[in-house]
Formats: sequence, structure tokens, C-alpha cells
Amino acid sequence: MRATASDDEKIDRPIAVLARSVRPSGWREAHLTGALEGRTAIITGGSHGLGLEIARAFVAAGARVLACARDATALDNARGELESLAMDPASIAVIAADVSAPGDVERVVAHALDRFTRVEVLVNNAGVYGPKGPTEDVDWAEWEQTIRVNLFGSVLVCRALLPHLRANGYGKIVQLSGGGATSPLPRLSAYAASKAAVVRFAETLAEEVRGTGIDVNALAPGGLNTRMLDEILEAGPERVGSAYYQRALEQRSSGGSPLDLAARLAVFLASSNSDGITGKLISAPWDSWSELPERKRDLESSDVYTLRRIVPGDRDLQWE
Repeated sequence: MRATASDDEKIDRPIAVLARSVRPSGWREAHLTGALEGRTAIITGGSHGLGLEIARAFVAAGARVLACARDATALDNARGELESLAMDPASIAVIAADVSAPGDVERVVAHALDRFTRVEVLVNNAGVYGPKGPTEDVDWAEWEQTIRVNLFGSVLVCRALLPHLRANGYGKIVQLSGGGATSPLPRLSAYAASKAAVVRFAETLAEEVRGTGIDVNALAPGGLNTRMLDEILEAGPERVGSAYYQRALEQRSSGGSPLDLAARLAVFLASSNSDGITGKLISAPWDSWSELPERKRDLESSDVYTLRRIVPGDRDLQWE
């Protein structure tokens, strides 16, 4: 089974309809309490926006959390909030780091293991939009840095943590996707290319570690009203295009996709409820993800929720 054009448009489109979408059946019943009890998670980009919302949800679910981000001041603020939510403030740690720098990544993983001894969950959330405008006009250094943060920053943390996960025979890796993963994003070429790459990387890594007890999945959060949306609005229609700018305005007005819905999906993918579900790209606002444990056999034997090439027969076109 292959993705349809409507699937591509739905999975992460930043438009107002997301706020009016029907939430997955049973999403309110995807309880947080105790779902991550005894687990430790590293969350990159955890100082604000979706990363901080995921950290809040993980704490509510009983996890120990290490959040990293580049802004030390924002991290300190996040730590204070997370400590106030935690049963034990000592279950919260933060460290300033740039995930595109290999040395920083090694420090993050070493700090997590030194502080908590064991890590079961990695959420690769850190990401940037990067330069906005026609590919031939944007600053090349900014374009390249976007790939370093979004793609290299995901791969590097996985590389650093995988030996530990393999040794323990268990782990959960959750990779944040974006709209560019499943459809073109003109004037945001670095972002689109990097997000398509991280989803394919997640799918590839899932095959590499299949049978080891490690699950790897990508999470499409939907169009979120965070500071990344503010970036698009500040850039204006001249840089991001009039159509995309108009959709961003509509998203801001409608409220966008709820942050807590994406955070709940992250909890699900980090919990034992999702054991055996791997190599998938799952949309928080569009997919009935709380029902996936009952559909594991179908998932294992199909390419549902994956990136695949569409051929004429998939569109009922008889070209041969």
C-alpha cells in the first residue's frame, strides 16, 4: 500500500484545517500517567516549543528527562518548570549543547549516562527552518548549517547513544519530521530536504537495528503555532511565497495543531505500548495511532506510514 496524494498533503501541512481535524480515535485515552515510569529520555531542542511540551508530557508520564538546547538561559527556565512538575526534581537535568557539533553530542550522552546510569529513549526534536527564498539566492552557509542541525544533529545523537541501547537490548528513538518530508516546500529547500532525509534515515536505522529491541519512528506533529511559525510570518510573502505565507496566517488564526497531541504521540512511541512498531512515519493529528498496538501485524507486513515512490498503477494509470 502506497501513500496517496491526499496523505502527503495531510501529514504535516501547516494550514488552518489542522485545527479543525478530527483527532485520532481514543487519543484522550492514551493515558500519560505511569506510561514512562522508570525510563530516562534525552530530548534535544527541549527548551521551548514542542520540545518543552514533550518534556512536560514525559515528566507527567513518569520519565526522568535530560533536555538539551543551545540557549542556556532558556534551558534554565525549562529546568525550573520541569522540576516543579516532577515528583522528584532530581529526575530533571539540562545541558547546553549544539547537536550539530560531535563533541557537544558526546557530552550530552555522557552526562545523561553519568546522571541517570541508563537511557531508554531519545527524542530528536532540535531543528531549524533555515534560509528562506529561492535556492539560488539564499546564503549557502545557512543552507548547509540547516542540514547540519536537522540531519547531522539527528544522526550524531543516534550514533552516540546506539551502543548503549544495543548493550541494553532495548530502546526507543523518536525523530521529529516536518512538512517538507512528504511534499515540496518551495523557498524552504534546506528544511524540506533535511526533513525528508531524517525520515528516510529513521526508516533505514529501524532496519539496521531490527531484532535488537530498539524501535525507531518518525513523528509528524502537524502545523504548530510556535516560534518557527513566527519566523515564516516575519519573513513575509516575498521570501516564503504568497501561498505559503497566506497558509501561515490562516494557521496562526486557527490555532494550528495542538502541541499536546504531538507530545502524547511522543509518549506513546517512547512507551512499551508501542513495542514492535518501528520504521514508521506517524502523524499526530491525522493517524489513529492509539489503535496501532492492535494493528502491529498489519504494520509489519506493509509499507503503511512510510515514504515510497508512487508508480502509475497506484493512481489507476495504465501506462504499460
